[in-house]
Amino acid sequence: MHEKNFSIVGNRKNKSMVEKTAEYIFTACACLAVLAVFSITLYMIISGTPALFKVGILDILFGPVWKPTANPPMFGILYVILTSIVGTFLAILIGVPIGVFTAIFLAEVAPPRLASIVRPAVELLAGIPSVIYGLLGILILNPLMYKLELKIFEGSTTHQFTGGANLISAVLVLALMILPTVINISESALRAVPKHYKSSSLALGATHMQTIFKVLLPAARSGIMTAIVLGCGRAIGEAMAISLVSGSSVNIPLPFNSVRFLTTAIVAEMSYSQGLHREVLFTIGLVLFAFIMFINIVLTRIFQKGGEDNE
Repeated sequence: MHEKNFSIVGNRKNKSMVEKTAEYIFTACACLAVLAVFSITLYMIISGTPALFKVGILDILFGPVWKPTANPPMFGILYVILTSIVGTFLAILIGVPIGVFTAIFLAEVAPPRLASIVRPAVELLAGIPSVIYGLLGILILNPLMYKLELKIFEGSTTHQFTGGANLISAVLVLALMILPTVINISESALRAVPKHYKSSSLALGATHMQTIFKVLLPAARSGIMTAIVLGCGRAIGEAMAISLVSGSSVNIPLPFNSVRFLTTAIVAEMSYSQGLHREVLFTIGLVLFAFIMFINIVLTRIFQKGGEDNE
């Protein structure tokens, strides 16, 4: 009897030690994540703020001319910021509906055999390096855009032809690149909806499509919104593919203009920049960092408020 009591006490002590150890490990991991975010934020502030005071905040953020090697140099990134905003918004506008509808197709409509073909193809899209998207854009998309550009601006003496490297090409490539993120997370969210939601809706006389759009999508709202936020982050932070198909020139973000995003501005000039020019590139990185944080916070707040209103 005493031996049993000792074994029970020993097992409880072992379980308590395991739980405490696991708690310490989880706490350390959480602190490491917070420390990483804090360190990155601090580094970007330290590296990006000096140029703001040397050049001037208004001259950098609202200046339309980017000529870092001129005399005197000009470091206006207004068009670069506008290009990132417009390009990301259009990519989300195109990619999110396609991604969500594809997720609905895979989760609720597609026959199992067809879904087993489409799903690996979507996963393969997620594994393709971004530079490959850029190369495909150069080989396939840019020539098509150039033909369209020739037809629209035929005989024009003011339009500067870009060979198809323009805002439209960049937006289409971005929209394609965010599809795997939106599709996979949205499909997982739809499959996580309890089965009785669907069966109850169908039992009340709703059609399959009514059940999808009136019951399943609202129930999976939080997961789909997470997919949108992550897709938005992917679109904002992409550099390599966009630098290949956008033309990388600082212009106002019009459809057929060669444009430069915040990410491509850093990639294009960091290798040879020096002095104040290099400091301004770090400032662009700080602007990009702040832009991503702002978008994520705003979208998260909007989605949380929408979820509370639905409840």
